[in-house]
Amino acid sequence: MATRVALTGNGACAEAMRQIEPDMVAAYPITPQTEVVEEFSQMVADGRVRTQFVPVESEHSAMSVCVGGAAAGGRVMTTTASQGLAYMWEMLGVASGLRLPIVMGVANRAVSAPINIHGDHSDTMGARDTGWIQLYCENPQEIYDTLIQAVRIGEHPDVKLPVMVCYDGFTVSHSLMDLEILEDRDVREFVGEYEPVHPLLDVDNPVSWGGLDLYDYYFEHKRQQVEGLKNALEIVDEVAREFGERFGRTYGTVDKYRVDDADLVAVILGSTASTAEYEVDILRSKGVAAGVLRIRCFRPFPKDDLVGALTSAKAVALMDRAESFSGWGGPVSIEVRAGLYDKGLRPAFLPVVYGLGGRDVTALHIAEVFEVLSESAEEGGTGEVAYLGLRGEERGYRKAG
Repeated sequence: MATRVALTGNGACAEAMRQIEPDMVAAYPITPQTEVVEEFSQMVADGRVRTQFVPVESEHSAMSVCVGGAAAGGRVMTTTASQGLAYMWEMLGVASGLRLPIVMGVANRAVSAPINIHGDHSDTMGARDTGWIQLYCENPQEIYDTLIQAVRIGEHPDVKLPVMVCYDGFTVSHSLMDLEILEDRDVREFVGEYEPVHPLLDVDNPVSWGGLDLYDYYFEHKRQQVEGLKNALEIVDEVAREFGERFGRTYGTVDKYRVDDADLVAVILGSTASTAEYEVDILRSKGVAAGVLRIRCFRPFPKDDLVGALTSAKAVALMDRAESFSGWGGPVSIEVRAGLYDKGLRPAFLPVVYGLGGRDVTALHIAEVFEVLSESAEEGGTGEVAYLGLRGEERGYRKAG
């Protein structure tokens, strides 16, 4: 039986962690994730969860402690954001390279300079190639559900990799929304008992962790990580199906909204998808065949699912809340174009960078994207990067160059 409650995104994250009841959480507070650490540590102090909470002096230390706890054989979780994620960057590679299924909630926030505490995806996009699975959420309900699933995904014997559960800072982390909370026993039954592989503290079966790995074997171990990430695509869908069958809410690697018969499609991550879906309904009422494709699993990249969803699209807006400084747009733009071109698909592309530093994106902005996208479909598209909502632009839209 589920209970309907009102929680913020951070509150949903903390509640899911309480119900999962990992063996250890090591974390350091940083805006806009601070509430998670505050709420969860209070749960520990109040005896509502038996997790060993380790307060540390920095995010680098937080991930270091998590690596140690996971290597010792514990189920481990943490949370962070922005500069905190950047500070633990060294240890992100250690966690994935040692195949430790740590689960980390990330309240997405811009990376300075200039200093900014609001939401965009520059933090996790900067860490997208560290070997972690990355799942992006749209709302507090999805944060809650995805954290529970992430435990199963990362711990699956064919994966054994850490997982980031990402959600937009302030826009979602601090938004109070109605959601369904499962019974504690149902969550713990779903995640099951953790069965660590070669735990460091199994004294009857001694192992060595973190050894020197030079050119004779390092390459092979990196190749094994690639295989784990490749397997994760199937496991994300498998765990989502089981979750949906048991609890009635189903997720996958991508989420399609009125895409199947759409000529114009916006590809997007995170909470802005809700605004885009609202505008799509308006456009549909006017006879415009528009749709939204939200990428939930960015690492590993769901190329086949994405290509299948976009096969009939005439023009595609590739919307990034991060800038890759490559001249080709953000990471979403680069990845999607590569995936479609690899399959011989050539729709008109409109790379769009939006919402940096928490800049608001309205339905009118999305309407403008679809207006330009319609023009691109007729003209064949230029592929030039556009910047949505820049100050001083009459329409709030501008092409680079």
